[in-house]
Amino acid sequence: MIPAQVDVTGGGMLAIVVTFLLAWLFYSVALHLAATFFLGDVPTQRAATAALAPAVFSMLLQLGQIGGADIPIAVFIVLSFVAALFAIHLVYRLRWTTATALTLLYFAFAFALGLALYNIITFL
Repeated sequence: MIPAQVDVTGGGMLAIVVTFLLAWLFYSVALHLAATFFLGDVPTQRAATAALAPAVFSMLLQLGQIGGADIPIAVFIVLSFVAALFAIHLVYRLRWTTATALTLLYFAFAFALGLALYNIITFL
């Protein structure tokens, strides 16, 4: 199996900050698309606020993975889902069932966008 990346992106603090900002932007766009599709017209700021939690959480999980902890991908997915669910519930002020449906749709949008970006990047 060929790894997607060999090492941390240079190991510098600037690389980590840029990676975090790009992840936050990606999560924000995916969440805003899902929320607009599911809820209708919603402010963009809510998606940016709610996407902060999954971005921070995924960066912390990645740092734990690099630090030697062998975390299975299922744990990544479940913990990221829970972080996104709580953030969406609090920021959008939705009931838990509605927030769960929006979080599932958000994960589907993020998967589709991530797959498309991966294919474009590997094509180049």
